[in-house]
Amino acid sequence: MKGTDYIKDHLFLLIFQALAMILLALFLSAVGNGAGTVGFITACWLLLITAWLSADYRLRKKRLERLLKLADALEERYLIAEVMDKPARADDRVYYRILSMAGKSMLEQVSAAKRERREYREYIEQWIHEIKTPLTALKLLCGNNKSEVTRTMLLELEKLNHFTGQALYYARSETVEKDYLIREILLSDIIHQAVSDNKQLLMSNGVRIRLEDCGHTVFTDEKWAVFILNQIIGNAVRYRRENPELLFDAVRTEEGTALRVHDNGIGIPPEDLPRIFEKGFTGTNGRLGNSSTGLGLYLCRRLCAKLGIGLSAESDGNGTAITLAFTRNSFCRLTEEG
Repeated sequence: MKGTDYIKDHLFLLIFQALAMILLALFLSAVGNGAGTVGFITACWLLLITAWLSADYRLRKKRLERLLKLADALEERYLIAEVMDKPARADDRVYYRILSMAGKSMLEQVSAAKRERREYREYIEQWIHEIKTPLTALKLLCGNNKSEVTRTMLLELEKLNHFTGQALYYARSETVEKDYLIREILLSDIIHQAVSDNKQLLMSNGVRIRLEDCGHTVFTDEKWAVFILNQIIGNAVRYRRENPELLFDAVRTEEGTALRVHDNGIGIPPEDLPRIFEKGFTGTNGRLGNSSTGLGLYLCRRLCAKLGIGLSAESDGNGTAITLAFTRNSFCRLTEEG
């Protein structure tokens, strides 16, 4: 709070005090007091009111600054009334009560929103689990009755599985820490599982798969890691060229192991590259085919952040390379040394 603001807030009080001083001086002069006496009494009054206003200004400024620091330190600032001291002034107590009422109302709304969000997420998860049963049955039927039609159906069923899986992982991405199991696993096993999940998609588009030096082990959650690779593979197939190829190449680094997934597709324009991990961003290539949702790489970024996996992308005229950096923590190093 500035001094000028404080003066403006007490302007009527200052005017009243000034008028009172003038009237008192006139009265004292009228009853026969000399100029010295009148001046001394007026000076004392002025000194007292100045001292009181100065002390009140410093106290209120200190209190308000402490309150602002307290509010800045809070993550949920609507709880400020719960941690601040109850004020002594009557008008401040009214504002304090209003803040308490507003905080209580906000807490009720936040709780209701969280409850609705949790119920909706639980419904989505249940629905996805239910829909997977007929999808699996259809896949088995197509596998037992092989024909050109069933091969096409298998491809579409694979796409359905991809989208239902994406919806499930999107619903769970906020609470991934409750649904993961970190263990040592071969990179090649993760890659083979992801390739198997996209077998029909890769075969129908003639995508060649190559693995180079993928026998390294990493510490991660297999299910989430496979999901991340599924998104990368889906993008590589979507933006392919003739004679598409997908190369998985792993290398040891000082921090751990880096898995590079490189395709020979159409690549990503330089102006789009910094934004490909943003939610809903489809870019120039995504708008051409009207098939991109802008969620795949966004989910990859969120899951990598939760799992401690580095995620980066580079692109040129020869395709796009997505790098997953699996870092080693102290537990991993002890395990490797043992």
